[in-house]
Amino acid sequence: MPALSFQSISKAYRGRPALEALSFDVEPQSFTVICGPPKAGKSVLFRLLVGLEQPDAGCIMLAGEDITRLSAAQRAIGYVPQSFALYPHLTVRQNIAYPLTLARAPQAEIARRVDRAAGILSIAHLLAKTPDQLSGGEKQRVAVARGLLKNADVFVLDDPLVGLDYKLRERLMDELKGLREELKATFLYATSDSLEALTMAQRLVVLDAGRLVEHDEATRIYHDPGHARSLDLIGFPHANLLKGRAEGTRLTAGPLTFGLAEPLPAAEVLVGLRPEALKLGTGAGIDFQGRVRLVENLGGEAVVYAQAGGQDLTLSLPLSGEPPPDFDAAVALTVDPGTLMLFDAASGRRLTFRAAQAELRGSECDSGPRNSA
Repeated sequence: MPALSFQSISKAYRGRPALEALSFDVEPQSFTVICGPPKAGKSVLFRLLVGLEQPDAGCIMLAGEDITRLSAAQRAIGYVPQSFALYPHLTVRQNIAYPLTLARAPQAEIARRVDRAAGILSIAHLLAKTPDQLSGGEKQRVAVARGLLKNADVFVLDDPLVGLDYKLRERLMDELKGLREELKATFLYATSDSLEALTMAQRLVVLDAGRLVEHDEATRIYHDPGHARSLDLIGFPHANLLKGRAEGTRLTAGPLTFGLAEPLPAAEVLVGLRPEALKLGTGAGIDFQGRVRLVENLGGEAVVYAQAGGQDLTLSLPLSGEPPPDFDAAVALTVDPGTLMLFDAASGRRLTFRAAQAELRGSECDSGPRNSA
C-alpha cells in the first residue's frame, strides 16, 4: 500500500487551473521530490495535502484512508512551508513548540519533543535565542524542527532551502536525507532547482503547468526521460532540444542529419541530447561544424555554448589540463546517434527509434515512454 495516493486531484483559482487531474502514488519511507518550474503547482499540491485548502475534484489517500475533507489538525502530516515565518518575540524553543502549545499538549511532552527535534537539527545550543540572533541557515533549521515536531509518518517540505547560499544548502540537504533514515518516515520535498532535486530524490515527480509530466526513479528520469519536458527541466547545464523533421528514413534537426532503420510514427519531432553527449572532434557517428559563442570555465569542466546549423547548442566538456576552445573559434563537433533521444513534437512523448546501421556505431536507441503523462 502506498504511503500517499493522489487520485485525479484538480484545483483552479478564478477559473485558471493550478492542478489538472493529478494522479500518482508515493511509496512508504521514500524521499520523493516534486520538481518543476515556478507556477507548476508544487505549493498548491502541498497545501491541499496538509489540509490548508480543499481540491475541486479528486481525493487524497493517506495510508489507505481518505483524508481529503479532514481538517489540517486531523492529518498526521508534518509540514515545513516555503516561508518559515518565525515569531520574533519568541525564543527558538518557543517557536519550535508553538504548534504543540496551541494543541495544549502536556509541558513535559512538549519539552521532550522540542529537545529531540533540536538535537536532530543540531540547534540545541540555540534554544534560548530569538530569531533576530540567528543566521538564515539557523532560522531554516528552526522551521524544519518545528515541522518535525508532529507525530507523523509523512513530512512535507516546500522548497525549504530557497534563498540559502549553496554551501549551506548542500549541508542541509545531507542532513535532511539523514533525517529520513533516522525517522523512518516518508518525505515529500518540493523544489524548482533540478540539481537539488537530483541530489535529494530517490523518486522524482516532474510537474509542469499543473500537470504530471513524469514520475519515476530520479536517475532514470535523468538518463532515460520519457517526455521532452523532463529532459528540458531536469539537469544542468540544460539539455539540447532541437526541432526536427523525419521524412521516410531520413531525419534532420538543425546541424544533425542521419538515417533511420525504419520510419517514425511522427514527422515533426524533437531531438534531445544531453550536453555531455556532444564531443569536440569527429568520428562518433554524426559529424558537423560549429562556432563557439561563450565558454564558462568551471575548473574541472567547461560549459561551451556554440552555434551550428542555425541552432544553439550546449556542450559539457571535461578539462584535463587542456584549455577549452576560444570564443568565436570554429570547432568540429560529433555525437553518437545512440545518445540521441527522440520525442513527438506535438505530445512530447518519447519515441522509439533505431539509427541506420551505417550510422549506429553499435548503439541502439530503443527506450520508449514509461510513466510520462
